[in-house]
Amino acid sequence: MNKKKNIADQINPEIRDALLEMGADGIYRCYQCGKCAGTCPWFPVGTYDFPIFRLPLEAALGMIASSEDKDELAAEIDKIYRCVGCEACVDQCPHGINIPSIFRAGRRLLVDFGSYPEILKSTVRKIHDVGNPVGEPREKRSDWARDLNVPVFEPGMEFLYFSCCISSYDPRVKSVARAVAGILQKAGISFGILQSEESCCGEAIRRIGSETVYEEVAKANTSAFERNSVAKVLVNSPHCYTSFKNDYPELGVKFDVLHISEHLSDLIESGAIKPDKEFAKKVVYHDPCALGRQNDIYEAPRNVLRSIPGLELLEVENFNHGLSVCCGAGSGGLWMEWDKDERIAGVRVTQLIDTGADVIAVACPYCLQMLEETAKSMGHDIPVMDIAEILAESCL
Repeated sequence: MNKKKNIADQINPEIRDALLEMGADGIYRCYQCGKCAGTCPWFPVGTYDFPIFRLPLEAALGMIASSEDKDELAAEIDKIYRCVGCEACVDQCPHGINIPSIFRAGRRLLVDFGSYPEILKSTVRKIHDVGNPVGEPREKRSDWARDLNVPVFEPGMEFLYFSCCISSYDPRVKSVARAVAGILQKAGISFGILQSEESCCGEAIRRIGSETVYEEVAKANTSAFERNSVAKVLVNSPHCYTSFKNDYPELGVKFDVLHISEHLSDLIESGAIKPDKEFAKKVVYHDPCALGRQNDIYEAPRNVLRSIPGLELLEVENFNHGLSVCCGAGSGGLWMEWDKDERIAGVRVTQLIDTGADVIAVACPYCLQMLEETAKSMGHDIPVMDIAEILAESCL
């Protein structure tokens, strides 16, 4: 007969103190109400038990990743890397506890000991070695712009356009960067790119827990920005936006950052861009977590879509704006290999298709890749398009 474990034997003050030092703030404010579990995107998936309200207590007791049993530790690591950092729990928590920051503290601890998923170790290595998560040479970063006459950024230009790694290298998502460049050129915007001087913004690997590599790539980018006198950065990825706007100031650098949806909305309002070709389709917009909940940008993408002739904008009833369900790609989720019936994106794709839409619109390369691939795997042929791609069809 197996002897029951005594919880007192598992308490580890050293791990608790390490977690607090690494950013697990708020663990003592949690009173286990469970509201976070109900709003977590894993809840509607229904095939994985994820009682995240237990995490603050486990952190306070130092019980995170503390087991010496191989199978128990593997289960603990899997749990810690299930969090996709959507911050739905933060939005709904009565005490405003940042549960993802507690998960990230646990991840930093695991990364320090080398005890984290191999697929994410590979992602971190690629970013460290060649500056992007897909492992492509730096020299190919600007290949998406080869025939578009996009200039190299020079001091005095209004914007540095920073296309994220996915938009720079992924064959499908490159069209987003190309659409953005075409629209900016038509509007007469002064902008350029840094080509191979750019590195990944580092947002994903910071949330994976690799703080050291994040600091390396962040400092490489800030040095490149300062060297080229960059004052304004325009991005199409909400993850780059989050990193540049919320994380990089910790390094003491100052520059303005705009998500492309904000700038496109302004260009349309000023008349610099005039959508005139009809896009006669029903379009449902998916709010990316990093753009919406984390940065409060909800209306700019919708303004862009509403400006397009013939387009009928739909919403997912009850699950839009701050209640949007995550696609599952954040905090390393883009590279995780979960079973088909354990994918958050499947829940979101079903919600989006049930609106009766002809097209799913996004404003994030991660969401585009995740929702498009998931829809195909579920047997749906609905197009998934970035708002810049839709606007380009109407104005270019």
